[in-house]
Amino acid sequence: MVEDLVSIIIPVYNAEKYIKQTIETIKGQVYGNWEAVFVDDCSTDKSAEIIKKDVSNKIKLIKLNKNSGPAIARNIGIEVSEGKYVCFLDADDLWKKDKLEKQINFMKKKNCAFSYTSYYYIDDEGEKCSKKVEIPDTLNYKEALKNTRILTITAMFDMEKIKKDLLKMPDIELEDMATWWQILKKGYIAYGLNEPLAYYRKVKGSRGYNKVKSAKNRWKLYRKIEGLNIIKAAYYYVFYIINSIVKRKK
Repeated sequence: MVEDLVSIIIPVYNAEKYIKQTIETIKGQVYGNWEAVFVDDCSTDKSAEIIKKDVSNKIKLIKLNKNSGPAIARNIGIEVSEGKYVCFLDADDLWKKDKLEKQINFMKKKNCAFSYTSYYYIDDEGEKCSKKVEIPDTLNYKEALKNTRILTITAMFDMEKIKKDLLKMPDIELEDMATWWQILKKGYIAYGLNEPLAYYRKVKGSRGYNKVKSAKNRWKLYRKIEGLNIIKAAYYYVFYIINSIVKRKK
């Protein structure tokens, strides 16, 4: 583990339209002590070729032999990571240039193992299309079951405080949410930096775009992954639905 090094894990699948921007958003970070681990999940476009042009001692490219999904791709990236901090970026999303610097300083100030930030939505062309998404100052396990406000590309972890195995994602739908829950369930608190430092691209056809499917998968998480009985699952699900409605009205 390299002191104060940030390992950025990026799963990639057919992202040639956006991947150059993603590379530039990493290279443009004010905080320079980072490594970027791109895990190409058998893309059929030119994603890997584009990344390969920037491969260096700071930018790594791992090419999988078969398409395995984002959870497996991230887990492979986590396994080879060397940083004190681990964070995630998706191949079509972006960060503000001071994202790493501000979040690391925030984590040191809070002496926390798990942090996340606010963010903006952007459209397919990269234009901002939302107000700042508000997040709570802290989030524990039960609060997260009601309303998980942690976007994957904003999450950061101190690997001196959290074991790598706890960060490994299950190979299921909503794998990131399930991972946050399994960490918080161990007694960790997620600390929110309520400043928008990331840009989440809303692309038609993406997993987050299908709200009905997301709602069904949320119920499955409560019942099959968390093992909640139907009464507890329904209790938390009501909060999820209400918060989803409120979020869409903003």
